[in-house]
Amino acid sequence: MADAPLRVAVVGAGPSGFYAAEHLLRQERAVAVDLFDRLPTPFGLVRGGVAPDHPKIKSVTRVYDKVAAHPAFRFFGNVTAGRDVTAEELRRHYHAVVWAVGAAADRALDIPGEDLAGSHTATEFVGWYNGHPDFRDRRFDLGQEAAAVVGVGNVAMDVTRVLASDPDDLATTDISRTALDALRASKVRTIYLLGRRGPAQAAFTNPELKELGELPLADVVVRAEDLELDAATRASLETTPDREAEKNLKTLRGFLDRGLQGRPRRIELRFCTSPLRIEGPGRVERLVVGANRLEASPRGVQAVATGQEAVLPVGLVFRSVGYRALPVDGVPFDDQRAVMPNDRGRVLATAGGAVVPGSYVAGWIKRGPSGVIGTNKPDAVETVGCLLEDAERGALPEPTAPDPDAILALLTARGVDVVSWRDWQALDAHECGAGAARGAPREKITDPGEMLAVIRRARQAP
Repeated sequence: MADAPLRVAVVGAGPSGFYAAEHLLRQERAVAVDLFDRLPTPFGLVRGGVAPDHPKIKSVTRVYDKVAAHPAFRFFGNVTAGRDVTAEELRRHYHAVVWAVGAAADRALDIPGEDLAGSHTATEFVGWYNGHPDFRDRRFDLGQEAAAVVGVGNVAMDVTRVLASDPDDLATTDISRTALDALRASKVRTIYLLGRRGPAQAAFTNPELKELGELPLADVVVRAEDLELDAATRASLETTPDREAEKNLKTLRGFLDRGLQGRPRRIELRFCTSPLRIEGPGRVERLVVGANRLEASPRGVQAVATGQEAVLPVGLVFRSVGYRALPVDGVPFDDQRAVMPNDRGRVLATAGGAVVPGSYVAGWIKRGPSGVIGTNKPDAVETVGCLLEDAERGALPEPTAPDPDAILALLTARGVDVVSWRDWQALDAHECGAGAARGAPREKITDPGEMLAVIRRARQAP
């Protein structure tokens, strides 16, 4: 029908998915958006990845709530694309599918001992303290006195800060109850934060760095030699000034000048340091690291091993060296770059190949794991712009099952308990009410089965 809306499925209810939905629903032409997520809860990493002591960042969900209030928006929670409904089936029900499934895996260090007990990915730890269902059963031996966090991005800073925080301060956040109890009993007193290159090349932002210095229980230790800029770094900053790097260097010099304050915990920043191997008889007992020097290269300032080694006596290692996307059955995937091959968001059959009609991609699965939450908005707008261009010139395939009720009937027939936005609002109210009892914004339910039980009770309420 000429006046029928453009039907679009967006898979992944994190920031990229919501920004894509928002831009689609702002168009003058009629557009209907169904947003799918494998969890009963929306918001992706805003709920499951943002540190609990960063409530201002989490407040972006108010924008997503407004998107969900649009009459042409539907939420399909608790639906796993590729299992409950295939990519091909989605193409039968929609003019276009936007894949916004993020990057769910961690990059490996590829060093001996990486799989020893006590060696964990940052994703596991972050998911655990945020109450993410995938990591609710993880266990971390916080009885160890020293831990190493490998990486100097913002996620590494979050892991370090949570380990060094006063649990009483965390108690007023939405941190999971299990994690809070474990952190209260933690014996971790020294945390090594390791960067392969120098402080000027670190990926953390200045606000995250400053927060380390504001922790009431932790001294921040910086080595003077790490702040002596090498020739390659000096030349790089002179050629391409970097305000964030300059601010970080100023903050680090402030830490050095302040010295030790006699606090019970220590965060030791070590730059130009690479992990070489994790050792121990069955579990982590030490981390062998190597010193690097910095040299200029066509790819920028690079770390080069010096051959000097040192041993850090740690019982825990958290690897935070980046994320990696995973393929979705039935959708092209570039395994080398770990993204869906695309041209400005149009999915390609292969890298540099032909466009796959009606298939689009946004967010980390499109460009790789980079940027902050806000970075996903222009990224999603670009993708949706391409989608709308294709719709305007008649390049989108017509769905063979366009009835809006058809997809719900398909999922119901397969026994999938689809969670609607109204269902989520009931769960949200339940969590917020439970959190208020302990002076926290919410008490997250971490078991999807329990989430569904709360939702089903709410459905039956008068």
